[in-house]
Amino acid sequence: MGYHNLESALLDLEKAGQLVRIKEEVDPNLEMAAIQRRVYANNGPTVLFENVKGARYRCVSNIFGSLERSKYLFRDTLPTVEKVIELKPNPQKILKSPFQYISTGLKALNALPKKVSSNHIGHFNEISIHELPQIKCWEKDGGAFITLPQVYSENPEQKGMMHANLGMYRVQLSGNEYIADKEIGLHYQIHRGIGVNHSKAAKQNASLKVSIFVGGHPSHTLAAVMPLPEGMSELTFAGLLAGRRFRYFEADGFTISADADFVITGTIENETKPEGPFGDHLGYYSLMHDFPVMKVHKVYAKPNAIWPFTVVGRPPQEDTSFGDLIHEITGDAISVEIPGVKEVHAVDAAGVHPLLLAIGTERYTPYLPETKPAEILTQANRILGTGQLSLAKFLLIAADGKETLTTHNIKSFFKYILEHIDFEKDIHFQTCTTIDTLDYSGMALNEGSKVILAACGKKKRTLCTNIDAVLKEKVSSAALVNDGILAVHLPTFSSYENAENEIEQLIFKLKTSNTSNIGLVVVCDDADFLSKDWNNFLWATFTRSDPARDIYGVDSFIRNKHWGCVGPLIIDARTKPHHAPVLEENEEVLKRIERFFSKGAPLEGF
Repeated sequence: MGYHNLESALLDLEKAGQLVRIKEEVDPNLEMAAIQRRVYANNGPTVLFENVKGARYRCVSNIFGSLERSKYLFRDTLPTVEKVIELKPNPQKILKSPFQYISTGLKALNALPKKVSSNHIGHFNEISIHELPQIKCWEKDGGAFITLPQVYSENPEQKGMMHANLGMYRVQLSGNEYIADKEIGLHYQIHRGIGVNHSKAAKQNASLKVSIFVGGHPSHTLAAVMPLPEGMSELTFAGLLAGRRFRYFEADGFTISADADFVITGTIENETKPEGPFGDHLGYYSLMHDFPVMKVHKVYAKPNAIWPFTVVGRPPQEDTSFGDLIHEITGDAISVEIPGVKEVHAVDAAGVHPLLLAIGTERYTPYLPETKPAEILTQANRILGTGQLSLAKFLLIAADGKETLTTHNIKSFFKYILEHIDFEKDIHFQTCTTIDTLDYSGMALNEGSKVILAACGKKKRTLCTNIDAVLKEKVSSAALVNDGILAVHLPTFSSYENAENEIEQLIFKLKTSNTSNIGLVVVCDDADFLSKDWNNFLWATFTRSDPARDIYGVDSFIRNKHWGCVGPLIIDARTKPHHAPVLEENEEVLKRIERFFSKGAPLEGF
């Protein structure tokens, strides 16, 4: 399985019947992305586009389109990688079982990056940005983007590969105000390693040298998105997962991946230009904002290079399968990093960062007759202070008790939270704080609020399984989403002042009905849409609401600066004027790509 390059991995997938070639010309403007979305949605194969309009290079998508395919690619190395990830935060294990882990340690040493001769530059051709495949994924995108880049930068205060950052930050190749072939956009968000390196370079009044790798061994792509334990190099991880050391050399003072298919080198300083829009993984466009400009130094490509790409949008998409693989590799690492935490689940259907579910433990006061949230609040704050988890908006946490509870049975977990939460005491807000850059529900870019809903102890209510007749008469638009969860249609959101009046009227109707067995009311634009599918509920509710501004409750109060309510809880998840547009398919493009799926076509059946 020791692939030497991307093409050898693709040939292996083809032998296994997991790759389809498309020889007919395909337009990189919307067509290729539409094909990828349809293939992924139907659990289809990896797709190799051999004739890309306007480009001399082949392109490939859906390499990581299923967990099974990813595990197949890394079948010989996954066990070793899992052991190393397990050992990193818990090194005492090697002392307890030295013979079990000695081979793991040796393999990890053999995975260290390897510097090779700079003569390897002869394996590349020097090209220009416009010669790269110009793939545009969504109709309103600001231009062509690299969607699977490996962005390499070094720590200006600690030079060398072992202190470098390899991350996946989207790159805009064309459009907007970028000078063609000389500038590209580098969109990196908060809580990212490259930002730390950029800040340190700025303090030294120096530019930050950046290399963007595309292609190479599939492990290099995965390494760029892998949330690794503190101190573990992404490049070492890439070598460990590949079963082959990450090979590199230097050219003009820039680091070059010897195994990459394409490399772009350049510098970033403190100049910004408008970047975007871009159809992103929350299912909306991230809008145009100022982000760093990368001044292009040189662009390289192997003679037979292949350009890997993916498409993001409303989950699930291929990045969902990335998440499945990451969970497969990391296992219960979170329980080692945060003592007492059993599980953390970033809910993909809700866009990942908007909604976290967690299971913790309550051990502070075992002598008391009734358990109430205490230690799980400590654990919740630790979760919200850990890496990318810190971008979460809604954190629902329960204490591990007598019930069999898992965050991966999302409906059951919601039911447990709503049955056991004390609405008066166990809702905790953080306001004027950071949220995901791509989330437009907050007050401004990167700004919004968070809320912790904590539940344990005795059951507080039994949730309804149908809508009470009196309530249905008073709130005719109500629809049942799940046990104790109602969707209620209200008129289109116009302002927060009007929203407060509308919610007050709804609360009056709820109070004059029997709502003791209702846990959550979601105010929305379309109650039928929200209640039709559980994933619709997760997506619309948690991507369209800012906790501090959009949470209400029946008989709410503020006591000692703590907000609570008698219940039920109310979330206003209507689309707001400041929200970004929803991603929509182009019908003409869908008609055009039908030729690839018709009878006798390469993708027939998908």
